[in-house]
Amino acid sequence: MSQKPPFVPQSGERKLTLGELLHWLAQDGMVSPTETEKLARNRKADHSNLHPLVIIGEQKWRSLLPPGKLLSVEFLTEWLAARIGMPYFHIDPLQLNFGGITNIVSKSYAERLKIMPVKVGEGEVTIATAEPFLTDWVAELERILNLKIKLVLASPLDINHYLPEIYSLANSVQLANKARTGQAVGVQNFEQLVELGKNKNLDANEQHVVTLVDWLFKYAFEQRASDIHLEPRRNIGIVRFRIDGVLHQVYQLPATVTNAITNRIKLLGRMDMVEKRRPQDGRIKTVSADGDEIELRLSTMPTAFGEKLVMRIFDPEILVKNFTDLGFSREQTALWNDWTRQPNGIILVTGPTGSGKTTTLYSTLKHIATPEVNVCTVEDPIEMIEPAFNQMQVQHNIGLNFADGVRTLLRQDPDIIMVGEIRDAETAEMAIQAALTGHLVLSSLHTNDAPSAITRLLELGVPAYLLNSTLLGVMAQRLARTLCPHCKATGEISDETWQELVSPWKATKPAQVYVATGCLECRMTGYRGRTGIYEMLPLSAEMKKLVVGDAELAKIKALAQREGMKPLRLSGAEKVAAGLTTAEEIIKIAPPLD
Repeated sequence: MSQKPPFVPQSGERKLTLGELLHWLAQDGMVSPTETEKLARNRKADHSNLHPLVIIGEQKWRSLLPPGKLLSVEFLTEWLAARIGMPYFHIDPLQLNFGGITNIVSKSYAERLKIMPVKVGEGEVTIATAEPFLTDWVAELERILNLKIKLVLASPLDINHYLPEIYSLANSVQLANKARTGQAVGVQNFEQLVELGKNKNLDANEQHVVTLVDWLFKYAFEQRASDIHLEPRRNIGIVRFRIDGVLHQVYQLPATVTNAITNRIKLLGRMDMVEKRRPQDGRIKTVSADGDEIELRLSTMPTAFGEKLVMRIFDPEILVKNFTDLGFSREQTALWNDWTRQPNGIILVTGPTGSGKTTTLYSTLKHIATPEVNVCTVEDPIEMIEPAFNQMQVQHNIGLNFADGVRTLLRQDPDIIMVGEIRDAETAEMAIQAALTGHLVLSSLHTNDAPSAITRLLELGVPAYLLNSTLLGVMAQRLARTLCPHCKATGEISDETWQELVSPWKATKPAQVYVATGCLECRMTGYRGRTGIYEMLPLSAEMKKLVVGDAELAKIKALAQREGMKPLRLSGAEKVAAGLTTAEEIIKIAPPLD
Protein backbone atom coordinates (compact mmCIF):
# COMPACT_ATOMS: atom_id res chain seq x y z
CA MET A 1 0.00 0.00 0.00
CA SER A 2 1.42 3.37 -1.00
CA GLN A 3 2.23 5.91 1.73
CA LYS A 4 -0.21 8.83 1.78
CA PRO A 5 1.36 12.30 1.48
CA PRO A 6 1.10 14.51 4.59
CA PHE A 7 -2.06 16.60 4.83
CA VAL A 8 -1.55 20.05 3.34
CA PRO A 9 -4.18 22.65 4.31
CA GLN A 10 -6.08 23.76 1.22
CA SER A 11 -6.33 27.38 0.23
CA GLY A 12 -9.75 28.96 0.24
CA GLU A 13 -11.50 28.95 3.59
CA ARG A 14 -14.68 26.87 3.65
CA LYS A 15 -16.62 24.63 5.95
CA LEU A 16 -17.37 21.00 5.18
CA THR A 17 -20.77 20.69 3.54
CA LEU A 18 -23.35 17.96 3.86
CA GLY A 19 -23.60 17.77 0.07
CA GLU A 20 -19.93 16.98 -0.54
CA LEU A 21 -19.83 14.37 2.24
CA LEU A 22 -22.92 12.62 0.87
CA HIS A 23 -21.43 12.74 -2.64
CA TRP A 24 -18.19 11.12 -1.43
CA LEU A 25 -20.07 8.42 0.54
CA ALA A 26 -22.11 7.51 -2.57
CA GLN A 27 -18.95 7.62 -4.69
CA ASP A 28 -17.20 5.18 -2.32
CA GLY A 29 -20.20 2.82 -2.53
CA MET A 30 -20.96 3.09 1.20
CA VAL A 31 -24.45 4.60 0.88
CA SER A 32 -26.98 4.38 -1.96
CA PRO A 33 -27.42 7.58 -4.06
CA THR A 34 -31.17 7.41 -3.34
CA GLU A 35 -30.56 7.72 0.42
CA THR A 36 -28.04 10.55 0.02
CA GLU A 37 -30.33 12.54 -2.28
CA LYS A 38 -33.27 12.08 0.10
CA LEU A 39 -31.23 13.36 3.09
CA ALA A 40 -29.84 16.28 1.07
CA ARG A 41 -33.40 17.31 0.08
CA ASN A 42 -34.72 17.03 3.65
CA ARG A 43 -31.86 19.12 5.03
CA LYS A 44 -31.88 21.84 2.35
CA ALA A 45 -33.79 24.35 4.45
CA ASP A 46 -32.13 23.25 7.71
CA HIS A 47 -30.14 26.09 9.25
CA SER A 48 -29.07 24.26 12.41
CA ASN A 49 -25.43 24.42 13.46
CA LEU A 50 -25.05 20.64 13.44
CA HIS A 51 -21.83 19.40 11.86
CA PRO A 52 -22.53 17.42 8.63
CA LEU A 53 -20.78 14.34 10.11
CA VAL A 54 -23.21 14.45 13.05
CA ILE A 55 -26.20 14.81 10.71
CA ILE A 56 -25.13 11.68 8.75
CA GLY A 57 -24.31 9.80 11.98
CA GLU A 58 -27.86 10.47 13.26
CA GLN A 59 -29.29 8.50 10.31
CA LYS A 60 -27.93 5.23 11.80
CA TRP A 61 -27.06 4.01 8.30
CA ARG A 62 -24.98 0.89 7.79
CA SER A 63 -22.23 0.77 5.19
CA LEU A 64 -23.15 -1.10 2.00
CA LEU A 65 -19.56 -2.42 1.95
CA PRO A 66 -18.91 -5.60 3.94
CA PRO A 67 -18.94 -6.11 6.91
CA GLY A 68 -21.72 -3.49 6.94
CA LYS A 69 -20.46 -1.36 9.82
CA LEU A 70 -22.66 1.27 11.44
CA LEU A 71 -21.85 4.73 10.07
CA SER A 72 -21.32 6.34 13.46
CA VAL A 73 -19.77 9.80 13.80
CA GLU A 74 -16.48 8.18 14.93
CA PHE A 75 -16.44 5.79 11.94
CA LEU A 76 -17.31 8.61 9.50
CA THR A 77 -14.55 10.84 10.91
CA GLU A 78 -11.98 8.08 10.42
CA TRP A 79 -13.26 7.47 6.86
CA LEU A 80 -13.12 11.20 6.01
CA ALA A 81 -9.58 11.54 7.37
CA ALA A 82 -8.40 8.67 5.14
CA ARG A 83 -10.23 10.14 2.13
CA ILE A 84 -8.69 13.61 2.35
CA GLY A 85 -5.26 12.30 3.43
CA MET A 86 -5.34 13.82 6.91
CA PRO A 87 -4.25 12.02 10.14
CA TYR A 88 -7.19 10.80 12.23
CA PHE A 89 -7.12 11.29 16.02
CA HIS A 90 -9.40 9.68 18.61
CA ILE A 91 -9.69 11.92 21.68
CA ASP A 92 -9.16 9.77 24.77
CA PRO A 93 -9.73 11.88 27.91
CA LEU A 94 -7.45 9.58 29.91
CA GLN A 95 -4.50 10.31 27.62
CA LEU A 96 -4.78 14.11 27.61
CA ASN A 97 -2.23 16.15 29.55
CA PHE A 98 -4.74 18.92 30.17
CA GLY A 99 -2.27 21.06 32.12
CA GLY A 100 0.04 21.28 29.09
CA ILE A 101 -2.48 21.55 26.28
CA THR A 102 -4.58 24.32 27.84
CA ASN A 103 -1.51 26.60 27.91
CA ILE A 104 -1.34 26.55 24.08
CA VAL A 105 -4.44 28.63 23.31
CA SER A 106 -7.13 30.28 25.39
CA LYS A 107 -10.51 28.62 25.86
CA SER A 108 -12.35 31.36 23.93
CA TYR A 109 -9.91 31.08 20.97
CA ALA A 110 -10.32 27.27 20.87
CA GLU A 111 -14.12 27.49 21.09
CA ARG A 112 -14.34 30.16 18.38
CA LEU A 113 -12.35 28.04 15.90
CA LYS A 114 -13.73 24.69 17.18
CA ILE A 115 -10.17 23.39 17.61
CA MET A 116 -8.60 21.50 20.49
CA PRO A 117 -4.90 21.03 21.32
CA VAL A 118 -4.39 17.33 22.08
CA LYS A 119 -0.63 16.79 22.31
CA VAL A 120 2.41 18.97 23.00
CA GLY A 121 5.76 17.68 21.77
CA GLU A 122 9.26 19.07 21.24
CA GLY A 123 8.81 22.04 18.92
CA GLU A 124 5.40 20.78 17.76
CA VAL A 125 1.81 20.87 18.94
CA THR A 126 -0.93 18.57 17.64
CA ILE A 127 -4.30 20.30 17.23
CA ALA A 128 -7.56 18.47 16.50
CA THR A 129 -10.20 20.02 14.29
CA ALA A 130 -13.46 18.89 12.71
CA GLU A 131 -13.18 21.46 9.88
CA PRO A 132 -10.19 20.39 7.73
CA PHE A 133 -10.71 23.19 5.18
CA LEU A 134 -10.78 26.05 7.73
CA THR A 135 -7.05 26.54 8.20
CA ASP A 136 -6.18 30.25 7.90
CA TRP A 137 -5.51 30.37 11.63
CA VAL A 138 -2.67 27.80 11.39
CA ALA A 139 0.06 30.14 10.04
CA GLU A 140 -0.91 32.91 12.49
CA LEU A 141 -0.83 30.56 15.49
CA GLU A 142 2.50 29.00 14.42
CA ARG A 143 4.01 32.49 14.37
CA ILE A 144 2.63 33.41 17.82
CA LEU A 145 3.62 30.11 19.48
CA ASN A 146 6.83 29.65 17.56
CA LEU A 147 5.83 25.99 17.26
CA LYS A 148 5.03 23.75 14.31
CA ILE A 149 1.32 22.80 14.20
CA LYS A 150 0.28 19.29 13.18
CA LEU A 151 -3.39 19.20 12.19
CA VAL A 152 -5.46 16.07 12.87
CA LEU A 153 -9.12 15.30 12.24
CA ALA A 154 -11.25 14.38 15.26
CA SER A 155 -14.92 13.70 15.88
CA PRO A 156 -16.91 16.96 16.22
CA LEU A 157 -18.86 15.35 19.09
CA ASP A 158 -15.64 14.65 21.01
CA ILE A 159 -14.32 18.18 20.47
CA ASN A 160 -17.61 19.70 21.71
CA HIS A 161 -17.68 17.38 24.71
CA TYR A 162 -14.07 17.52 25.90
CA LEU A 163 -13.07 21.09 24.97
CA PRO A 164 -14.91 22.87 27.84
CA GLU A 165 -14.13 19.97 30.17
CA ILE A 166 -10.33 20.03 29.86
CA TYR A 167 -10.19 23.80 30.38
CA SER A 168 -12.41 23.49 33.44
CA LEU A 169 -10.23 20.69 34.87
CA ALA A 170 -6.97 22.54 34.15
CA ASN A 171 -8.43 25.59 35.91
CA SER A 172 -9.45 23.46 38.92
CA VAL A 173 -5.97 21.92 39.18
CA GLN A 174 -4.35 25.36 38.95
CA LEU A 175 -6.58 26.93 41.60
CA ALA A 176 -6.41 23.88 43.89
CA ASN A 177 -2.62 23.96 43.56
CA LYS A 178 -2.49 27.67 44.49
CA ALA A 179 -4.74 27.08 47.48
CA ARG A 180 -2.50 24.26 48.71
CA THR A 181 1.00 25.53 47.96
CA GLY A 182 1.64 26.13 51.65
CA GLN A 183 1.46 22.39 52.37
CA ALA A 184 4.54 20.21 52.48
CA VAL A 185 4.57 16.87 50.72
CA GLY A 186 5.60 13.59 52.32
CA VAL A 187 5.74 12.93 56.05
CA GLN A 188 3.38 15.42 57.74
CA ASN A 189 4.62 17.23 60.83
CA PHE A 190 2.51 17.85 63.91
CA GLU A 191 1.67 21.51 63.18
CA GLN A 192 0.28 20.63 59.75
CA LEU A 193 -1.87 17.88 61.21
CA VAL A 194 -3.33 20.28 63.76
CA GLU A 195 -3.92 22.86 61.01
CA LEU A 196 -5.83 20.31 58.93
CA GLY A 197 -7.91 19.27 61.87
CA LYS A 198 -9.03 22.85 62.59
CA ASN A 199 -11.20 23.16 59.49
CA LYS A 200 -13.01 20.16 58.16
CA ASN A 201 -15.56 22.25 56.26
CA LEU A 202 -15.02 23.06 52.59
CA ASP A 203 -13.91 26.62 51.92
CA ALA A 204 -14.29 28.40 48.55
CA ASN A 205 -11.05 26.99 47.15
CA GLU A 206 -12.12 23.45 47.97
CA GLN A 207 -14.77 23.67 45.24
CA HIS A 208 -12.02 23.05 42.68
CA VAL A 209 -11.02 19.86 44.52
CA VAL A 210 -14.68 18.73 44.49
CA THR A 211 -14.69 19.19 40.69
CA LEU A 212 -11.55 17.05 40.36
CA VAL A 213 -12.93 14.25 42.56
CA ASP A 214 -16.21 14.17 40.62
CA TRP A 215 -14.24 14.03 37.36
CA LEU A 216 -12.05 11.19 38.69
CA PHE A 217 -15.08 9.06 39.61
CA LYS A 218 -16.90 9.86 36.38
CA TYR A 219 -14.04 8.69 34.14
CA ALA A 220 -13.33 5.62 36.26
CA PHE A 221 -16.97 4.51 35.89
CA GLU A 222 -16.98 5.29 32.15
CA GLN A 223 -13.81 3.27 31.57
CA ARG A 224 -15.13 0.23 33.55
CA ALA A 225 -12.28 0.52 36.06
CA SER A 226 -12.35 -1.89 39.01
CA ASP A 227 -9.83 0.10 41.09
CA ILE A 228 -8.55 3.69 41.26
CA HIS A 229 -5.01 4.22 42.59
CA LEU A 230 -3.86 7.66 43.81
CA GLU A 231 -0.11 7.37 44.34
CA PRO A 232 2.09 10.16 45.72
CA ARG A 233 5.62 10.52 44.28
CA ARG A 234 8.37 13.02 45.17
CA ASN A 235 6.99 15.98 43.20
CA ILE A 236 3.86 14.65 41.52
CA GLY A 237 0.87 12.42 42.12
CA ILE A 238 0.00 9.57 39.75
CA VAL A 239 -3.53 8.37 39.01
CA ARG A 240 -3.90 4.80 37.74
CA PHE A 241 -7.01 2.79 36.82
CA ARG A 242 -7.20 -1.00 36.83
CA ILE A 243 -9.23 -2.03 33.79
CA ASP A 244 -9.86 -5.74 33.11
CA GLY A 245 -7.18 -6.65 35.63
CA VAL A 246 -4.43 -4.45 34.12
CA LEU A 247 -3.23 -1.13 35.59
CA HIS A 248 -3.15 1.89 33.24
CA GLN A 249 -1.52 5.17 34.22
CA VAL A 250 -4.03 7.86 33.27
CA TYR A 251 -2.94 11.16 34.83
CA GLN A 252 -0.19 13.02 36.61
CA LEU A 253 -1.19 15.78 39.03
CA PRO A 254 0.79 18.24 41.18
CA ALA A 255 1.62 16.64 44.54
CA THR A 256 -0.37 19.25 46.48
CA VAL A 257 -3.47 18.59 44.36
CA THR A 258 -3.11 14.83 44.92
CA ASN A 259 -3.05 15.49 48.69
CA ALA A 260 -6.15 17.68 48.39
CA ILE A 261 -8.03 15.00 46.40
CA THR A 262 -7.04 12.33 48.96
CA ASN A 263 -8.34 14.53 51.80
CA ARG A 264 -11.62 15.15 49.99
CA ILE A 265 -12.16 11.43 49.38
CA LYS A 266 -11.29 10.62 53.02
CA LEU A 267 -13.89 13.17 54.10
CA LEU A 268 -16.51 11.51 51.88
CA GLY A 269 -15.54 8.09 53.26
CA ARG A 270 -15.95 9.27 56.89
CA MET A 271 -12.28 8.61 57.61
CA ASP A 272 -10.04 10.58 60.00
CA MET A 273 -8.58 13.33 57.77
CA VAL A 274 -6.00 14.31 60.40
CA GLU A 275 -4.54 10.81 60.79
CA LYS A 276 -1.96 10.23 58.08
CA ARG A 277 0.44 7.91 59.90
CA ARG A 278 -1.60 4.73 59.99
CA PRO A 279 -3.67 2.85 57.37
CA GLN A 280 -7.41 3.48 57.32
CA ASP A 281 -10.47 1.95 55.63
CA GLY A 282 -13.68 3.62 54.53
CA ARG A 283 -16.47 3.37 51.98
CA ILE A 284 -18.45 5.71 49.75
CA LYS A 285 -21.78 5.10 48.06
CA THR A 286 -22.28 7.22 44.96
CA VAL A 287 -24.28 7.29 41.74
CA SER A 288 -22.94 6.92 38.19
CA ALA A 289 -23.99 9.19 35.30
CA ASP A 290 -26.61 6.54 34.36
CA GLY A 291 -28.15 6.71 37.82
CA ASP A 292 -26.79 3.35 39.02
CA GLU A 293 -25.70 3.06 42.65
CA ILE A 294 -21.99 2.29 42.93
CA GLU A 295 -20.06 1.48 46.06
CA LEU A 296 -16.38 2.30 46.56
CA ARG A 297 -14.22 0.70 49.23
CA LEU A 298 -11.34 2.93 50.33
CA SER A 299 -7.97 2.01 51.76
CA THR A 300 -5.12 4.38 52.66
CA MET A 301 -1.49 3.52 53.31
CA PRO A 302 1.29 5.84 54.52
CA THR A 303 4.27 5.93 52.12
CA ALA A 304 7.56 7.89 51.93
CA PHE A 305 5.88 10.68 49.93
CA GLY A 306 2.46 10.83 51.61
CA GLU A 307 -0.72 8.80 51.69
CA LYS A 308 -1.47 6.31 48.93
CA LEU A 309 -5.21 5.81 48.39
CA VAL A 310 -6.79 2.85 46.60
CA MET A 311 -10.50 2.78 45.82
CA ARG A 312 -12.10 -0.50 44.80
CA ILE A 313 -15.26 -0.01 42.74
CA PHE A 314 -18.14 -2.43 43.33
CA ASP A 315 -20.90 -2.47 40.78
CA PRO A 316 -24.14 -3.89 42.28
CA GLU A 317 -24.97 -5.25 38.81
CA ILE A 318 -22.60 -8.17 39.43
CA LEU A 319 -24.92 -9.49 42.13
CA VAL A 320 -27.74 -10.08 39.67
CA LYS A 321 -25.53 -12.01 37.26
CA ASN A 322 -26.43 -15.63 36.69
CA PHE A 323 -23.77 -18.32 36.67
CA THR A 324 -23.57 -18.43 32.87
CA ASP A 325 -22.62 -14.73 32.89
CA LEU A 326 -19.87 -15.56 35.40
CA GLY A 327 -18.41 -18.09 32.95
CA PHE A 328 -19.78 -21.40 34.34
CA SER A 329 -20.38 -24.17 31.82
CA ARG A 330 -23.70 -26.08 31.94
CA GLU A 331 -22.07 -28.99 33.84
CA GLN A 332 -20.35 -26.63 36.30
CA THR A 333 -23.62 -24.77 36.97
CA ALA A 334 -25.44 -28.08 37.64
CA LEU A 335 -22.70 -29.26 40.05
CA TRP A 336 -22.52 -25.89 41.85
CA ASN A 337 -26.32 -25.81 42.25
CA ASP A 338 -26.19 -29.37 43.58
CA TRP A 339 -23.68 -28.31 46.27
CA THR A 340 -25.49 -25.11 47.26
CA ARG A 341 -28.87 -26.86 47.60
CA GLN A 342 -27.54 -29.11 50.39
CA PRO A 343 -28.99 -28.29 53.84
CA ASN A 344 -25.58 -28.48 55.53
CA GLY A 345 -21.90 -28.85 54.76
CA ILE A 346 -19.04 -26.60 53.74
CA ILE A 347 -18.21 -25.31 50.21
CA LEU A 348 -14.86 -23.67 49.54
CA VAL A 349 -13.88 -21.23 46.77
CA THR A 350 -10.13 -20.83 46.27
CA GLY A 351 -7.84 -18.63 44.23
CA PRO A 352 -5.48 -15.66 44.60
CA THR A 353 -6.60 -12.09 45.37
CA GLY A 354 -8.55 -10.59 42.47
CA SER A 355 -9.67 -13.93 41.01
CA GLY A 356 -13.40 -13.20 41.50
CA LYS A 357 -14.04 -15.32 44.62
CA THR A 358 -16.13 -12.60 46.29
CA THR A 359 -18.28 -12.13 43.18
CA THR A 360 -18.95 -15.89 43.02
CA LEU A 361 -19.85 -16.06 46.71
CA TYR A 362 -22.10 -12.98 46.65
CA SER A 363 -23.86 -14.09 43.46
CA THR A 364 -24.45 -17.53 45.01
CA LEU A 365 -25.79 -16.09 48.27
CA LYS A 366 -28.05 -13.70 46.37
CA HIS A 367 -29.33 -16.69 44.39
CA ILE A 368 -30.14 -18.78 47.47
CA ALA A 369 -31.19 -15.97 49.89
CA THR A 370 -34.96 -16.52 49.76
CA PRO A 371 -37.31 -15.05 52.41
CA GLU A 372 -37.48 -18.52 54.03
CA VAL A 373 -33.79 -18.62 54.99
CA ASN A 374 -31.55 -16.56 57.25
CA VAL A 375 -28.28 -15.71 55.48
CA CYS A 376 -25.48 -14.33 57.69
CA THR A 377 -21.95 -13.32 56.72
CA VAL A 378 -18.79 -12.41 58.58
CA GLU A 379 -16.34 -10.49 56.39
CA ASP A 380 -13.11 -8.50 56.54
CA PRO A 381 -14.08 -5.99 55.24
CA ILE A 382 -17.71 -6.09 54.03
CA GLU A 383 -17.18 -5.86 50.27
CA MET A 384 -20.70 -4.87 49.23
CA ILE A 385 -23.71 -4.00 51.35
CA GLU A 386 -26.57 -6.32 50.40
CA PRO A 387 -29.97 -5.90 52.14
CA ALA A 388 -30.86 -9.60 51.67
CA PHE A 389 -27.98 -10.68 53.98
CA ASN A 390 -27.09 -9.97 57.62
CA GLN A 391 -23.49 -8.82 57.32
CA MET A 392 -20.97 -8.45 60.15
CA GLN A 393 -17.49 -6.96 59.79
CA VAL A 394 -14.41 -8.33 61.54
CA GLN A 395 -12.87 -5.67 63.82
CA HIS A 396 -9.45 -6.67 65.10
CA ASN A 397 -9.05 -3.49 67.18
CA ILE A 398 -11.79 -4.70 69.56
CA GLY A 399 -10.84 -8.39 69.32
CA LEU A 400 -13.64 -9.42 66.93
CA ASN A 401 -12.01 -11.91 64.55
CA PHE A 402 -13.46 -14.43 62.06
CA ALA A 403 -13.70 -17.22 64.64
CA ASP A 404 -15.56 -14.99 67.15
CA GLY A 405 -17.78 -13.79 64.30
CA VAL A 406 -18.80 -17.36 63.36
CA ARG A 407 -19.36 -18.13 67.06
CA THR A 408 -21.76 -15.17 67.24
CA LEU A 409 -23.54 -16.09 64.02
CA LEU A 410 -24.24 -19.60 65.33
CA ARG A 411 -26.35 -17.98 68.07
CA GLN A 412 -28.32 -16.00 65.44
CA ASP A 413 -30.36 -18.96 64.14
CA PRO A 414 -28.71 -18.95 60.67
CA ASP A 415 -29.44 -21.30 57.78
CA ILE A 416 -26.56 -20.22 55.56
CA ILE A 417 -23.26 -18.72 56.75
CA MET A 418 -20.60 -17.08 54.62
CA VAL A 419 -17.15 -16.74 56.19
CA GLY A 420 -15.11 -14.21 54.19
CA GLU A 421 -11.87 -16.16 54.46
CA ILE A 422 -10.39 -19.07 56.39
CA ARG A 423 -6.97 -17.80 57.52
CA ASP A 424 -6.19 -19.76 60.66
CA ALA A 425 -6.90 -22.96 62.57
CA GLU A 426 -9.50 -21.34 64.86
CA THR A 427 -11.59 -20.00 61.95
CA ALA A 428 -11.31 -23.35 60.11
CA GLU A 429 -12.46 -25.18 63.24
CA MET A 430 -15.45 -22.84 63.76
CA ALA A 431 -16.49 -23.11 60.07
CA ILE A 432 -16.36 -26.93 60.27
CA GLN A 433 -18.33 -26.87 63.55
CA ALA A 434 -20.99 -24.69 61.90
CA ALA A 435 -21.26 -27.17 59.00
CA LEU A 436 -21.48 -30.09 61.46
CA THR A 437 -24.33 -28.49 63.40
CA GLY A 438 -26.63 -28.33 60.36
CA HIS A 439 -25.65 -25.14 58.53
CA LEU A 440 -24.55 -24.57 54.96
CA VAL A 441 -21.20 -22.75 55.09
CA LEU A 442 -19.50 -21.01 52.18
CA SER A 443 -15.99 -19.67 52.50
CA SER A 444 -12.83 -18.77 50.59
CA LEU A 445 -9.25 -19.92 50.89
CA HIS A 446 -6.01 -18.82 49.23
CA THR A 447 -4.66 -21.87 47.38
CA ASN A 448 -3.40 -22.43 43.85
CA ASP A 449 -5.93 -25.10 42.88
CA ALA A 450 -8.88 -27.06 44.27
CA PRO A 451 -7.06 -30.20 45.59
CA SER A 452 -4.59 -28.01 47.53
CA ALA A 453 -7.49 -26.69 49.66
CA ILE A 454 -7.88 -30.14 51.25
CA THR A 455 -4.22 -30.40 52.24
CA ARG A 456 -4.25 -26.74 53.45
CA LEU A 457 -7.11 -27.46 55.87
CA LEU A 458 -5.36 -30.60 57.10
CA GLU A 459 -2.19 -28.55 57.65
CA LEU A 460 -4.23 -26.01 59.66
CA GLY A 461 -5.14 -28.87 62.01
CA VAL A 462 -8.68 -29.78 60.88
CA PRO A 463 -9.12 -33.51 61.61
CA ALA A 464 -9.50 -35.62 58.44
CA TYR A 465 -12.69 -37.33 59.72
CA LEU A 466 -14.38 -33.90 60.18
CA LEU A 467 -13.40 -32.83 56.66
CA ASN A 468 -14.82 -36.07 55.24
CA SER A 469 -18.14 -35.57 56.98
CA THR A 470 -18.61 -31.85 56.14
CA LEU A 471 -16.80 -30.87 52.91
CA LEU A 472 -19.21 -30.85 49.94
CA GLY A 473 -16.75 -29.60 47.33
CA VAL A 474 -13.97 -27.18 46.42
CA MET A 475 -13.89 -24.81 43.47
CA ALA A 476 -10.75 -23.01 42.26
CA GLN A 477 -11.16 -20.05 39.93
CA ARG A 478 -9.34 -17.38 37.91
CA LEU A 479 -10.47 -14.41 35.82
CA ALA A 480 -9.43 -14.37 32.16
CA ARG A 481 -9.74 -11.29 29.95
CA THR A 482 -12.22 -11.87 27.13
CA LEU A 483 -11.55 -10.82 23.55
CA CYS A 484 -13.12 -7.55 22.44
CA PRO A 485 -16.19 -8.47 20.32
CA HIS A 486 -15.66 -5.35 18.17
CA CYS A 487 -12.20 -6.20 16.87
CA LYS A 488 -11.33 -9.86 17.52
CA ALA A 489 -10.08 -11.55 14.37
CA THR A 490 -9.68 -15.17 13.31
CA GLY A 491 -6.18 -16.54 13.60
CA GLU A 492 -4.17 -19.67 14.22
CA ILE A 493 -2.58 -21.21 17.26
CA SER A 494 0.82 -22.86 16.95
CA ASP A 495 1.31 -26.50 18.03
CA GLU A 496 3.86 -25.33 20.64
CA THR A 497 1.44 -22.85 22.25
CA TRP A 498 -1.40 -25.40 22.29
CA GLN A 499 0.89 -28.01 23.85
CA GLU A 500 2.03 -25.50 26.49
CA LEU A 501 -1.63 -24.82 27.28
CA VAL A 502 -2.91 -28.42 27.60
CA SER A 503 0.18 -30.62 28.16
CA PRO A 504 0.34 -33.35 29.47
CA TRP A 505 -3.38 -33.79 28.69
CA LYS A 506 -4.46 -34.80 25.23
CA ALA A 507 -6.85 -32.23 23.84
CA THR A 508 -7.65 -31.66 20.19
CA LYS A 509 -6.31 -28.39 18.84
CA PRO A 510 -9.15 -26.21 17.45
CA ALA A 511 -9.03 -25.57 13.71
CA GLN A 512 -9.73 -21.89 14.27
CA VAL A 513 -9.17 -19.52 17.16
CA TYR A 514 -9.53 -15.77 17.62
CA VAL A 515 -6.72 -13.34 18.33
CA ALA A 516 -6.58 -9.91 19.98
CA THR A 517 -6.16 -6.98 17.59
CA GLY A 518 -7.19 -3.78 19.37
CA CYS A 519 -9.67 -0.96 18.69
CA LEU A 520 -11.05 2.15 20.39
CA GLU A 521 -13.72 0.13 22.23
CA CYS A 522 -11.06 -1.87 24.11
CA ARG A 523 -8.47 0.94 24.44
CA MET A 524 -6.30 -0.86 21.84
CA THR A 525 -5.72 -3.85 24.18
CA GLY A 526 -7.75 -6.40 22.19
CA TYR A 527 -9.61 -7.42 25.36
CA ARG A 528 -12.84 -6.14 26.88
CA GLY A 529 -14.36 -7.60 30.06
CA ARG A 530 -13.45 -10.79 31.92
CA THR A 531 -14.88 -14.25 32.42
CA GLY A 532 -14.24 -16.93 35.01
CA ILE A 533 -12.50 -20.27 34.49
CA TYR A 534 -13.24 -22.93 37.08
CA GLU A 535 -11.92 -26.21 38.50
CA MET A 536 -14.48 -28.16 40.56
CA LEU A 537 -13.62 -30.95 42.96
CA PRO A 538 -16.52 -32.93 44.51
CA LEU A 539 -15.76 -35.28 47.43
CA SER A 540 -16.60 -38.78 46.18
CA ALA A 541 -16.44 -41.91 48.35
CA GLU A 542 -13.08 -42.80 46.76
CA MET A 543 -11.72 -39.30 47.41
CA LYS A 544 -12.69 -39.50 51.08
CA LYS A 545 -10.40 -42.53 51.46
CA LEU A 546 -7.45 -40.31 50.46
CA VAL A 547 -8.38 -37.52 52.91
CA VAL A 548 -6.32 -38.72 55.85
CA GLY A 549 -3.94 -36.99 58.26
CA ASP A 550 -0.89 -37.38 56.00
CA ALA A 551 -2.78 -36.99 52.70
CA GLU A 552 -0.64 -36.80 49.54
CA LEU A 553 -1.57 -33.95 47.23
CA ALA A 554 -0.33 -35.76 44.10
CA LYS A 555 -2.63 -38.75 44.77
CA ILE A 556 -5.64 -36.45 45.42
CA LYS A 557 -4.98 -34.59 42.14
CA ALA A 558 -4.56 -37.81 40.15
CA LEU A 559 -7.81 -39.29 41.49
CA ALA A 560 -9.72 -36.02 40.98
CA GLN A 561 -8.66 -35.90 37.34
CA ARG A 562 -9.53 -39.59 36.83
CA GLU A 563 -12.99 -38.84 38.26
CA GLY A 564 -13.51 -36.04 35.71
CA MET A 565 -12.25 -32.88 37.42
CA LYS A 566 -11.31 -30.45 34.66
CA PRO A 567 -8.16 -28.49 35.66
CA LEU A 568 -8.12 -24.68 35.26
CA ARG A 569 -5.99 -24.80 32.10
CA LEU A 570 -8.36 -27.24 30.38
CA SER A 571 -11.34 -25.13 31.41
CA GLY A 572 -9.46 -22.17 29.88
CA ALA A 573 -8.63 -24.17 26.73
CA GLU A 574 -12.38 -24.67 26.19
CA LYS A 575 -12.84 -20.88 26.36
CA VAL A 576 -10.02 -20.48 23.78
CA ALA A 577 -11.70 -23.04 21.45
CA ALA A 578 -15.02 -21.18 21.89
CA GLY A 579 -13.36 -17.94 20.72
CA LEU A 580 -13.80 -16.14 24.05
CA THR A 581 -10.15 -15.58 24.96
CA THR A 582 -6.58 -16.42 23.89
CA ALA A 583 -4.18 -19.20 24.83
CA GLU A 584 -1.62 -16.58 25.97
CA GLU A 585 -4.12 -15.16 28.47
CA ILE A 586 -4.91 -18.61 29.96
CA ILE A 587 -1.21 -19.58 30.16
CA LYS A 588 -0.56 -16.31 32.03
CA ILE A 589 -3.28 -16.75 34.69
CA ALA A 590 -3.74 -20.51 35.21
CA PRO A 591 -1.20 -22.82 36.89
CA PRO A 592 0.39 -25.45 34.57
CA LEU A 593 -1.06 -28.98 34.49
CA ASP A 594 0.83 -31.69 36.37
